[in-house]
Amino acid sequence: MGRHEAYRPTLGEITNSKFDTWLAKRGLKRPKLPVIKRGAMLPGLAFIFVTGLLLVTAVDPYAGNLAAAYADDFAPNVEGQTTDIITPASVSFARGGFELVAGNKVVKLFVADAGIPSVGSSQAFARTLSLELGWGQDQYSCLVKLWDRESRWNALAQNGSSGAYGIPQALPGSRMASEGSDWATNPQTQIRWGVKYIGGRYKTPCTALLHSNDYGWY
Repeated sequence: MGRHEAYRPTLGEITNSKFDTWLAKRGLKRPKLPVIKRGAMLPGLAFIFVTGLLLVTAVDPYAGNLAAAYADDFAPNVEGQTTDIITPASVSFARGGFELVAGNKVVKLFVADAGIPSVGSSQAFARTLSLELGWGQDQYSCLVKLWDRESRWNALAQNGSSGAYGIPQALPGSRMASEGSDWATNPQTQIRWGVKYIGGRYKTPCTALLHSNDYGWY
């Protein structure tokens, strides 16, 4: 046969040929379908893709990067602050308190021991939740210092420029509604939300405090 083998029709070609023969015997022909030029549909497909992407972003802008049970709660407190690097804080005992160190930057911060709060106070409730989460006196002391700085533990505190609200200064304050409809006035509702926010985003209050010390927000 020389250099080329005899042509062997494919199964599809054989099937098409038999089907055409069957139609011819009955005086029928296949309908002619429009010929679509190669690449003609690309603009349409691109439009559909871009439109779908925009719709997803508009409906749920955090769907792609914060897929968690508390995605909205653990997002940053200020819009656009998503590129910060969170470095876990190391804690060591110091006279009268604790010394925090932030990663490679070796930024040190002293935190005074917050002691034991008055029974029935907001800080007492926060300390109880801290212990339930496995945070010790060092982490509770960091929490006290952090929220002293944020709101002075005032459940009605509101930032005049950003609108951040409550003891943990949630932005917006309505995010705390996940813990109760009385979020605007109940310190315990705000504290429950606040410790969950810190635990979800920073793991510990001391890490949140160091972040706040570096960036001015947490």
